[in-house]
Order: sequence, then C-alpha cells, then structure tokens
Amino acid sequence: MTATVPTVTPFFSDTDFDFEFRCALGETAHGVGDPGMWLATAARITDGDRQSWFDAWTARGDQLAALAPTLTDAQAVGWAWLSASGAYSRALGAVDGLADPDAVLLPTFRRSRSCWDAMIDASAGRHLRLDVPYEGSTLPTYLLRPDSSGAARPTLVLTNGSDGSLSTMWAAGVAGALARGWNAVVYDGPGQQSMLFEREIPFRPDWEAVLTPVVDALVARPDVDAAALTAYGISQAGYWLPRALAFEHRFVAAVADPGVVDVSTSWTAQLPPELVGLLDSGQRDLFDHYMSQVGGDPATARTFAFRARPYGIDDPYDLFTAVRGYQLRDVADRIATPLLLTDPEGEQFWPGQSAQLADLLPAEHELVRFTAADGADEHCQPLAPGLTQARMFSWLTAHLTGAATGR
Repeated sequence: MTATVPTVTPFFSDTDFDFEFRCALGETAHGVGDPGMWLATAARITDGDRQSWFDAWTARGDQLAALAPTLTDAQAVGWAWLSASGAYSRALGAVDGLADPDAVLLPTFRRSRSCWDAMIDASAGRHLRLDVPYEGSTLPTYLLRPDSSGAARPTLVLTNGSDGSLSTMWAAGVAGALARGWNAVVYDGPGQQSMLFEREIPFRPDWEAVLTPVVDALVARPDVDAAALTAYGISQAGYWLPRALAFEHRFVAAVADPGVVDVSTSWTAQLPPELVGLLDSGQRDLFDHYMSQVGGDPATARTFAFRARPYGIDDPYDLFTAVRGYQLRDVADRIATPLLLTDPEGEQFWPGQSAQLADLLPAEHELVRFTAADGADEHCQPLAPGLTQARMFSWLTAHLTGAATGR
C-alpha cells in the first residue's frame, strides 16, 4: 500500500490565484505583510474573478501606504512600506485578466515601486540606489546593507524571474542575506519591472551582458568584498543566471531556483502537437493562422499578449522561435561556478529540468529535492521559504568559507 502524501489544502480553486496566494503567504515569513492580513485580503476575493483579486490587493496596498507615514519606529515604517509594495505587486498578478489591463498596469507598478523606494529612504542610509551603466543607459539597482558602516561584506546578487517584484526578491533572499551580515543586490534587467513597464526594453537571452555590468559596478565598491560574491536566480532566472555564469566567473557559488535548461518548454507544452510540428518545420504562415484562431477568445488573447510583452515580439511564430533560443544546452559545459539546483515536487513550469541541467554541468553541483510532505512543493517552494533558504545559505556559506580558507 502506498502512503498518502500530505498536501496543503488549496486556498483557491483557480490555480493561478492559489499559486499567487501561496507565494504571498510564504513571503510573510520574511517580513512582507502578515499571514492574518493576507488571509483577510484573500477572504475579500471572489475565486477566479480577476477584478476582485486586483481590487482586494490594491485596497490592502492603499491601507499600508497610508499607515507607513503615521508610524514613528524606523523598522515599523520600513515594514509598512515593504508590505504595501508587496500588496500592489500582488495585485498585478491578475492584470492580464482585466478588461483594460494597460489602464492600470503602469500606475499600479509605480505605486509598488514608490513604496519600495520609500522603504529604501527610511533605512537611515543602510540601503542605497545604484545606477549600473548598461548599453548607453543604466540598470535600476539597489544595494541593501545590514548597516551603513561601509564595511566590505560578502554580497548576494539576486536575479529576478520573468514577472517578479522587488518585494518578492526581499523575501526570496534579501532578508536572509541581511540577517547573516551580508549585502544583497537586486536589479531590474531587460524585460523586468521598470525596464519593461517604463522603458519598454524587452528580455534578452544572453544574460551575461546584463549581469557582468552589475558585477563590474559592485567589485569597484569599498563596501563589497569582491572575493565573496554569490548569486541567486529565481524562476526564469534559473535560466538567466546559469547562462550568465557560463561567461561570468567571479562568483564563488550560486543557486538556481529551479534549474531551467529550456525556457520554451513552458510555452510549447500549451500547444497541440500539430502546432509544435508546424513550428518545427518552419511553417510560419500556417502556424500564425492557427494561432490567430486560438487568439479569438478575448481572455486567451489577453493572456498571450501579457506573456508576450516582455519579449517585445507580437508575431506568434517569431515569438515562439525567439523563446526557443533561451536554452543552455550550448553553453552549460562552460559553467565553472559551483551551483545548487532546487528540484521541487510538482514543478509546474519546467518539470525535470533541474535534473537535466545537473546532467549537463561539468562543475561542482548539487540537486536538492523539495517535497509536498514538507509543504515545499511547487515552483520555487512558495510555502517553504525557511527550508529553501536553509539549504541555499548553507551551500553558499560553505563555499565562501572554503574560498576564504583556500580549500
């Protein structure tokens, strides 16, 4: 007889809502909101109703943004601004299902970012804005430090996924780094957050062109220990970070959560085999014809447009072809950085790819399984941030110690 594996009861029957809420609830473990406040927000949401989701989280963000200026304790002020930023960002999770997403996307993003910036301003000099030079412009970047002493410290550089917010990155690793006396760095790369919503700069597959300028800026700073750099990539950055590591070798160790060998499988898995065949055989006109019929449903068309936007490509054939270029098979053998790969049970987007990447790596690596029995299943282990970071920081700390002692 096979034992039943305990699982967490869904919060919503709508799978998108349920996953998004698990992410929100997990983030409370690291100071983004409160479990009770987020559960009370969820109670205002009609299951599956995108407008209801957007309204509930926006209202919570408004409440927290109004609370922050009334507080006098510096840590409380920072918590309120961070939590407001997280609530507004969570509202964006339903934008693609609204009647007019473009009318609310940028204003809501700007509310979230202004609350994040208010948290930075309330840090008494601990946290800093940086503008990293990038191809004639800059990458919006934040250096978060445990204090304002300017002491050189180990530094964790966090790379975001396709649609995550900075408040998500705080919970994913920033808070853990600060608690250990490390610096943490977060930034918007092409296709992410402000680079997409405000500058309309799309994704690119060659992420070494993005991460290397960030590293160049950091190693020039006196408050960063250039010999103690580590890296973390979450969600789609499970592709971007390893891709960059194939060319950027100044990190002591890194974590990909999860490992992603081929981004496009999360796209092609939604297609009938016949359409994949048209894509494989280069039949652009026929592929686009059938995709236009699929796009006849307004909700499907909105979702497709939202997912396509960060790539900056409208034509379906060109888009799918471009996404297929986001793969590591050609460069994985160049990765020399020790790499930890998370491998959660029930991975929704890139199942099995952490193990596939492990098989491609010549460098030291470890594959860490996370299970439903521990409440640590699904993409990026949303309800298990403590367990995830216990494994993550143990890996990074061990390699920093080894590098410092010459082992």
